[in-house]
Amino acid sequence: MAERVALITGGAKGIGRGIALDLAAQQWSVAICYRTSEKEAGTTADAITERGGRALSIRCDISDPQAAKGLVTEVEQQWGRIDALINGAGPYHRVNLFEETVEGWNEMFDGNLHPIFYLAKAVAPGMKARKSGRIISFSMANADQMISQPDVTAHYIAKAGVLILTRTLAKLLAPHGITVNAISPGFIDSGSAPPEELASMTKRIPAGYIGTVDDTVAAVRYLLSDEARYVNGANIQISGAWGV
Repeated sequence: MAERVALITGGAKGIGRGIALDLAAQQWSVAICYRTSEKEAGTTADAITERGGRALSIRCDISDPQAAKGLVTEVEQQWGRIDALINGAGPYHRVNLFEETVEGWNEMFDGNLHPIFYLAKAVAPGMKARKSGRIISFSMANADQMISQPDVTAHYIAKAGVLILTRTLAKLLAPHGITVNAISPGFIDSGSAPPEELASMTKRIPAGYIGTVDDTVAAVRYLLSDEARYVNGANIQISGAWGV
C-alpha cells in the first residue's frame, strides 16, 4: 500500500491521540500538532512509532494563519504529501455570555473555526494535484440546531460555523476527488471532563451511556476509507441520540 500521511491538530491527547494511534496501526505516517501539550505529544509520537507508523510532532499555534500555513509546508517537505487533514484542536470554556471577555470570545473562534479555513487552503493545492484527499473537522452534536447557549455562546457559534465551512469546502473540492466531512460528538469520555460530570449527564442521553474515544475513532476510520468515497459534506453525530 502506498504511504499515506495524516496531519492531526490537537493530536497529543484525547480523541486526536486515539485517531493518531489508530492510523499508526494501519501504517500511516502521522504528524500531530500541539500548542501546549509537549509532554503528551512526545508520548503520543512514541506510541505512533511503536504501532508501526512514522511520527512527527510539531508545536504550532494554528490560530495564526502564517503558522498554520507553515505547519502544512513543514509536513509536506518532510513527507512529500498530506492525504488527510483532521482538525481535532478545539479549545472550550464555559462562561455566561455577559461575563465573557473580548479575548475569550475571540479565542473560541481563533481556536475552533479559523484554523480549519487556514489549513484547508494550505492542503488543498497538494490534494488537488493528486486528485485525492480527506478533510475531517469536529463540530458538536447539537450545533446544527442553532439553539440558545448562554454559557458556551462563542464556542457553539464557532461549531455551527464548522458545519457551514465543511459543506462549502465539500462543494468546492469534490470535483478534485477530495471529501470534506464533519463529526459531531456528544458526551465522550476523552479525558477532558471530570468523570463525575460525565456521569451526571448519562440520564440525558437516550442511549443511556457515555461514548468512548473508540466510538469517534471508528467514524474517522470510515470517513478515511474507500467505502466513504461518495460521502461528502456530511455531518456524523456520535452522541447516543443526545442533541438530535
